[in-house]
Amino acid sequence: MLKNFTSYKYYFIFLIKWLFICLVVGALAGSASAFFLISLELATHWRGEHQWIIWFLPLGGLIIGLSYHYWGKDVVKGNNQLIEEFNSPKKIIPFIMAPLVLFGTVATHFFGGSAGREGTAVQMGGSIADQLTKYLKLNNIDRKIILVTGVSAGFASVFGTPLAGAVFALEVFIIGRMRYEALIPSLLAAVVAHYVCLAWGVGHTHYHIPFVNELTLINILWAILAGIFFGLAGILFSKGVHLWGNLFKSKINYPPLRPMIGGIILAIVFWIIGTRYAGLGVPIIVESFEHHVLPYDFALKILFTTFTLGVGFKGGEVTPLFFIGATLGNVLSFFIPLHFALLAGMGFVAVFGAASNTPIACTLMGIELFGIEAGIFIAIACFVAYLFSGHTGIYGAQIIGSAKGAHLNDHKGKILSGLK
Repeated sequence: MLKNFTSYKYYFIFLIKWLFICLVVGALAGSASAFFLISLELATHWRGEHQWIIWFLPLGGLIIGLSYHYWGKDVVKGNNQLIEEFNSPKKIIPFIMAPLVLFGTVATHFFGGSAGREGTAVQMGGSIADQLTKYLKLNNIDRKIILVTGVSAGFASVFGTPLAGAVFALEVFIIGRMRYEALIPSLLAAVVAHYVCLAWGVGHTHYHIPFVNELTLINILWAILAGIFFGLAGILFSKGVHLWGNLFKSKINYPPLRPMIGGIILAIVFWIIGTRYAGLGVPIIVESFEHHVLPYDFALKILFTTFTLGVGFKGGEVTPLFFIGATLGNVLSFFIPLHFALLAGMGFVAVFGAASNTPIACTLMGIELFGIEAGIFIAIACFVAYLFSGHTGIYGAQIIGSAKGAHLNDHKGKILSGLK
């Protein structure tokens, strides 16, 4: 009886401790995300009203490159640095990661680069949360938990999906393994950050699937086929970012010149074809749920976003992956007999799940965004896409905790970036 009382006492102390920490982390990360989203909206709106700014992309790239070269060498790895610190703790992540990635992402969108926003919110949340490590004198176990809370708070507040944010933070660090000791802190931080962001008056884009096909055997098979395509799209995106990054590193030794030269190329191309694929591309995502879009939208978004991020511009990968998945799903409806909006919703989360190796979080995100009615189709797409994306991903620092197949058990414990 005494032993049980001691256990419950520990549980109670653990809950109170992390409730307090998560209130702080959630409030700070949610406020940072709110400021970031407002800044991003202003920058995007201004660019839309002044299309000539696209010609200054090279200047924007140079400024971003110089800022990271002189002040951000310790944080240039971005999300991968958070993952590395979680798996092999060495030193507290410098706070400068937050303002640098905020500035770099807003500048990227202001000048017209094709990038996202998730990476920025996650990095801000992670770096802000990690500062509490030294003030609270946390040990390595608690430090891992607080990194999880920072990631969940950043993700949940920037997309308005607290359940997905909580599970994403548990799922992203090690492929095929979840850290259950951080379960409650991750959820608490995500919920607090989400509502703090809303309290600042920041809203999120709403998407709607007007019709969900009947759940029959043949439709399940069609969903599996769609999931395969989504997984392959995830591979293309992941490989593309690494391809452009390695190419520019091998050809240009001085890092600040890489985004500048990349900016010149992007400015010329966008001047020729227009700015449909610049920025987040949220209007095109919304279109993919309302009517058929251009059949090559997904392919060009893969090209321009992987190039933008590969050459050194800043921003996340997730919203572009939403764009790619939604437009690909929309196009697949021409030969897969499921409603185009349902396929768009499935692709929206499944391509991201494939590229980030977080299928459970993406399934929850789909349910939070589109409703439980489409839940089974979303889960099928996310799980199949995860399988067919293989051992690749946008986060090269991820460690394989559980291989995607028994015959691949030799991959366990390896880092994605080390796999050929």
